[in-house]
Amino acid sequence: MLTERLSHRGVDVTLFATADSITSAHLEAVVPHGYSEDPSMDGRVWEALHVAHALARSADFDVVHNHLDWLPLAFDAQWRAPLVTTVHGFSGAGILPAYKRSRSAFVSISDADRAPGLRYAATIPHGIDIDAFAFGAGGEDLVVFSRMHRDKGIVDSIEIAAQANRRLVLCGIVQDEDHFRELVLPRIDDDRVVYLGSVSAHDRPRVLGSAAALLHPVHFDEPFGLSVVEAMACGTPVVAYARGSMPELIDPGVTGILVDPHADDRIRRAAAAVDRAVALDRGRVRTRARERFDADRMVDAYLDVYRDVVAHRGNPRHPTRARAW
Repeated sequence: MLTERLSHRGVDVTLFATADSITSAHLEAVVPHGYSEDPSMDGRVWEALHVAHALARSADFDVVHNHLDWLPLAFDAQWRAPLVTTVHGFSGAGILPAYKRSRSAFVSISDADRAPGLRYAATIPHGIDIDAFAFGAGGEDLVVFSRMHRDKGIVDSIEIAAQANRRLVLCGIVQDEDHFRELVLPRIDDDRVVYLGSVSAHDRPRVLGSAAALLHPVHFDEPFGLSVVEAMACGTPVVAYARGSMPELIDPGVTGILVDPHADDRIRRAAAAVDRAVALDRGRVRTRARERFDADRMVDAYLDVYRDVVAHRGNPRHPTRARAW
């Protein structure tokens, strides 16, 4: 989205990605396709080759924008252009040395995901094409859009829907096989709990827009929640636990309801919150999503960071702005 919107604004963008990528930018590739699709490929090797190729070309650019986590930061001294790194979530404390030694400007996707000790240029939430998500009139069902994983609170969602006396539609790939088989699958009856599996990009707006509300009771401090923003773009309010980035994404009483994740009766509270969420103005939910999360706002914020990084090229650690909401 960022690449395409920058290109459409006349910015000369080169995208370093897999060779089968579709883009209106200049495409540079050494990796034929995603290595998760090909068991014969060693991801460590191909990522290293990918970074090495971008590194060799770095003198040709005003800014290099890194979305590949810590590996490009390990070669900090070799980059011949200022580096901007969007942190899409930390996999663990073990990768922090690469960040702390780097001169890159860091962008967080939420304030909640900022690591102590790092200086950030901005907080820029993900943007989406709001118009790709048609406004939906809603319905009676609740929906979950996430990986089927214990961290995503799938069992909590099932219990919340049951106490709210509403049918639940589950959407997403199975990532935690044991958890799904033991705790989720026995509750799927194709009546009160329905599992649709992975839903295509084409069907996603229809499923989200036809729901009364999205349930998002995640059990970890999620750096961001694209499904939350996509649901709001369809006018669908969200009921979520107030942890991680959720208090930054959801405007209580406007786009959804936040529930204390530490309360002993959190399931009951979330079930009671469903009716309050469903009563919210769906038109206002969509309008607020456009105001805060439209892709053009994301692009504007990144252009500000790029300009500031280039202007202070002699001082790469110069902080720009605290946040860009």
